Amino acid sequence: MRSVIIAGRRTGRRGVRQALRERTFAALDTFERRHIGPNNGERAEMLAQVKCETMDDFLKDVVPDDIRHKRELPEDGEVIGENDWLNFMKTTMGQNQVKKQCIGMGYYETKTPPVIMRNLLESPGWYTPYTAYQAEISQGRLESLLNFQQAVSDLTGLPVANASLLDEATAVAEACSLAISAKKHKRMGVYLDENLHPASIALAKTRMEPLGCDVQVGKPADAPTSDPNLAIVVVQYPCTTGSVSDYRSVFAKCKENGTISCAATDLLACTVMTPPGELGADIACGSAQRFGVPLGFGGPHAAFFACTMDYVRHVPGRIIGVSKDRRGNTALRISLQTREQHIKRERATSNICTAQALLANISAMYAVWHGPKGLTAIAEEANLKARTMAEGMRRAGHTVVHENFFDTIHVRLAGMTAEEYRATAAEKGVNIRVFDDTSITMAMDETTDDKHLKVLLQTAGCTADLADLRAAAEEVSSIPSNMARTSSFLTHPVFNSFHCEMEMQRYIYRLQRRDLGLTQAMIPLGSCTMKLNAAVEMLPVTWDTVGNPHPFAPAEQVQGFAAMAKDLEERLAIMTGMDGCSLQPNSGAQGEYAGLRLIKAYHESRGEGHRNVCIIPSSAHGTNPASAVMSGMKVVVLPCDNEGRCSSEKLKAELAKHEGKVAAFMITYPSTFGVFDANIKELTGLIHEAGGQVYVDGANFNAQIGLAYPGEYGGDVLHLNLHKTFAIPHGGGGPGMGPICFRKHLAPFAPGSASPGLKGGGEKPFGQISQAQYGSASILPISWAMIRMLDYSGCRNSSEAALLSANYMMTRLAEAYPVAFKGNTGRCAHEFIIDLRGFKKTAGVDVEDVAKRLMDYNFHAPTMSFPVAGTLMIEPTESESKFEIDRFIDALLQIREEIREVEDGEADRTDNVLKNSPHTMDDIVLGTWDRPYSKEKAAFPTRYVRDNKHWPFVGRIDSAYGDRNFICSCPPMESYGSA
Repeated sequence: MRSVIIAGRRTGRRGVRQALRERTFAALDTFERRHIGPNNGERAEMLAQVKCETMDDFLKDVVPDDIRHKRELPEDGEVIGENDWLNFMKTTMGQNQVKKQCIGMGYYETKTPPVIMRNLLESPGWYTPYTAYQAEISQGRLESLLNFQQAVSDLTGLPVANASLLDEATAVAEACSLAISAKKHKRMGVYLDENLHPASIALAKTRMEPLGCDVQVGKPADAPTSDPNLAIVVVQYPCTTGSVSDYRSVFAKCKENGTISCAATDLLACTVMTPPGELGADIACGSAQRFGVPLGFGGPHAAFFACTMDYVRHVPGRIIGVSKDRRGNTALRISLQTREQHIKRERATSNICTAQALLANISAMYAVWHGPKGLTAIAEEANLKARTMAEGMRRAGHTVVHENFFDTIHVRLAGMTAEEYRATAAEKGVNIRVFDDTSITMAMDETTDDKHLKVLLQTAGCTADLADLRAAAEEVSSIPSNMARTSSFLTHPVFNSFHCEMEMQRYIYRLQRRDLGLTQAMIPLGSCTMKLNAAVEMLPVTWDTVGNPHPFAPAEQVQGFAAMAKDLEERLAIMTGMDGCSLQPNSGAQGEYAGLRLIKAYHESRGEGHRNVCIIPSSAHGTNPASAVMSGMKVVVLPCDNEGRCSSEKLKAELAKHEGKVAAFMITYPSTFGVFDANIKELTGLIHEAGGQVYVDGANFNAQIGLAYPGEYGGDVLHLNLHKTFAIPHGGGGPGMGPICFRKHLAPFAPGSASPGLKGGGEKPFGQISQAQYGSASILPISWAMIRMLDYSGCRNSSEAALLSANYMMTRLAEAYPVAFKGNTGRCAHEFIIDLRGFKKTAGVDVEDVAKRLMDYNFHAPTMSFPVAGTLMIEPTESESKFEIDRFIDALLQIREEIREVEDGEADRTDNVLKNSPHTMDDIVLGTWDRPYSKEKAAFPTRYVRDNKHWPFVGRIDSAYGDRNFICSCPPMESYGSA
């Protein structure tokens, strides 16, 4: 199955219809009216507010005429009801065979504790909040992510850990990038253990190639640790075939040479083996998947990354830190945000934006639920199962290659081929890994039971009694005494307090109540698109047929995923006006990188590898410059005019200045300023005339489905944020997906996979982007459900509703707040920016004051100070009802009156309701109220809030204090406000 498809093939597009029985009565449980908030009557009122009679009249004002597409998208006919969709999904995903997965390679079956499955993974209170940039209403998931960091730090033996990365292979590549950056590009050598998981080697090579690194692969003992050009050595611990080796001497030699050392490791193994930090490693990374997260055909899973304090400011992703609020209470926040790509742009060392917060929270709660004793018991049992299998294999006449191992054994077979063994075991319900023609590996985990062991032993010809094998295995050890863990871990009370379900459930809900998600209010974040994550879309995610498949399972076992991927790729290509699609990138930033690498490979194939300039308008998305630099390109920023538009003349000047060197033009469309550039076809035409390629950042594609097609107005490649346009939930900071769509001439270079399983990619893939072929495959059904249930016309109606809601909101707010940018006709796209900078002078009020005050109104603030400092970027989405949109507008209008009170001298300039926001329950009920405004005004500014109050858990946080006093581990329990 190829992941590259050519649009126009209609195979499978009527599969749902064929699966439905013929009937006289149509479904009443249709999805479009559930997904789009405003009903027909409300849309008519909104059109009247923006002074348009019809939607067509409105669209003529908003979408530039020369790109507004006149033809309709294909129609499928009958509307699918929600129940019909679930039945169809059961049939489709039923084609995936549920097996016992002993393949390993960084992926293990695990038992998701029901208390975590029901109360966290399946809870919109956990999967609908946004990234915790507004920390006062994010304290619950911040505490859980801090628990994740603490668990990773304890288990790896290193003092600093981040709040997750995308997958293990990405984490290995990020470690290599960190080393190059930390050595200031004066050392460019990278040495990779030949026994790293294959995907990690492939991805590290992909990421290092454009940076000009010298990448070598070999045995760790052969690493050229005296080479002054060597930046990093990366080992796998335990290795991909299961061997446990002592790397102390390798790490010591690295330290002598000033070389960074990294161990890709297994958190469960670290409960019984000496952790990497104690062996002398500078970095440890890997996947926390086996801590309660289903396989899901490859993701999403939370990778982890830990290091010594020497490299804390180079760590990719987010780090949760401890600070204080204005009352001196312990308060958590994202620390060291100045490292992030939105701020450092082309100087960022990583383009990581979406992390895996939801999955990190699951893994954190898994550690809380089991505690140190429970985790150790699981690890010891997995090791005993592996020793039992080794004993049986030896008795059957086979050779166990490694004497020292944790949960995975490498067996050289006698009397049969590896493929014969694999096929026989698979027929009996167990998958193993074929390592070469004559050897296999098999990984044990907490779900491996007697019947699985018996299948594997009988397939090998072992007739010994399982109990006898276990008894023999108990007499030997596969972990040398000098490699056994002796240090304690997970000693913090949080990992030792919630081991009965009643207390665990209460702890999960206690944290959930501290956060504001879509369950409480709209989250009007511009450029982030916090729309409905419908229950019908989410339900299949936790089905066994979705969660069980291993990403490297044989293709015949995953035909449900193959069918979904084929249809989804085709539909995304059609909607974008492109010719092909790859679902591999597992975040928007990964999609950006993949698209730019396609362009780079295309130029190189034409003998134009010298093209290395990427022109990026100042209106582009924040990760774009970092992605371009990581792709080996030089960034040239194209300034926009005062209305936020790209100037054709300025672009011509840059093209002349860099004649013959321009590789790409990277434009966000509609722009991050919230406008459609009317001259987009002229801009893309200029790039093509100069020999460059056009990258369209599709972060804002939700504004143009069925209205404009990037492939028709000049785009050569774009990525789509499925967690924005197509309803994958943000999960408190991830997961995300960033597939790329591209024109025919770029298709040969689409990313492939170095790992066995369902293969894909172009004929000449530039490399690998994510660890698994389809990235975070288990969340693709969410977007597929939205697209299939809405159909093409419903997707177009969603874009129309998003545009109308934004312009309705902008029109109502325009008299109270200056709007920073408008299109040629005075309209915005799906988002708009209000400028608050003037209030600093007139009232001493800044954008942070307004953002924090919105919390008192039960709202998350819009995107603050991006892309323009001192502004709020607002996006209502198509899913919010007119009631909620009006509630938000009314809140901002009332806040404007509060600002006016300061301007008119009715309220104190420094001691007012805005400066003291947000107001917590402690503020209202503790101590003497000595503020010059009432408690009611502070905490209950509207009747709605009086009836539906969501209290910020802490007061305004002192961010500077947190950076000056950097703490990224769990503080004592008594310091929490809940103690």
